[in-house]
Amino acid sequence: MSNRILLVEDDQSFGAVLKDYLSINNFDVTLAIDGELGLKEFTEKEFDICIFDVMMPKKDGFSLAEDVRKIDKNTPIIFLTARNQREDVLKGYQIGADDYITKPFDTELLLYKIKAILQRSAVVEDEEQEQFKISNMFFDSVLRQLRVGDNEYKLSPKENELLKLLCLHRNDFMPRDLALRKIWKKENYFTARSMDVYIAKLRKLLKDDEGLEIINVHGEGFRLLVKN
Repeated sequence: MSNRILLVEDDQSFGAVLKDYLSINNFDVTLAIDGELGLKEFTEKEFDICIFDVMMPKKDGFSLAEDVRKIDKNTPIIFLTARNQREDVLKGYQIGADDYITKPFDTELLLYKIKAILQRSAVVEDEEQEQFKISNMFFDSVLRQLRVGDNEYKLSPKENELLKLLCLHRNDFMPRDLALRKIWKKENYFTARSMDVYIAKLRKLLKDDEGLEIINVHGEGFRLLVKN
């Protein structure tokens, strides 16, 4: 069954193009052209995720999100906006946004972000998994042991947590900010650079397994690609 998206966008041409793109990627998309119509759709149907433009007539995206949160505190919300002011970004997250994307943006990146948000609940359910056998790699996250072919390694705590998160998201997008919040407990320039160092270390450990590759996704996160 396709995931259902409520897309509220007052630019009808852009909204139609985005709806078609998401539909081609197997989402069931309902498009509303203003905040009032968006709220009506939300109250009458069930959705797995919402995408709201911020600047809209009748009811802006922030007001719409506040109304939605009064009805449902759990449905994920992504804001789209042409404005990248810090105050707007903070307001979006304070309302309860799951992500905030500035126009113009890469539609493939939006697709990755939607999939990542929808996966989070599934990842939470799977977090008790402790051992992973992927391609020629065996990884025990309790013992912090990694075996790649005939080579065995003892991982540091952060290497261990980062590899586990990548394994839980294997073949899918793992957002950079998710890893920073979960492992480093804060998100800033220094923790981001630290994370890049650990990604490089993991790539070096996995280099002998040709069936695995950690790839960078638009600078927004990573993907553990399983080729076999």
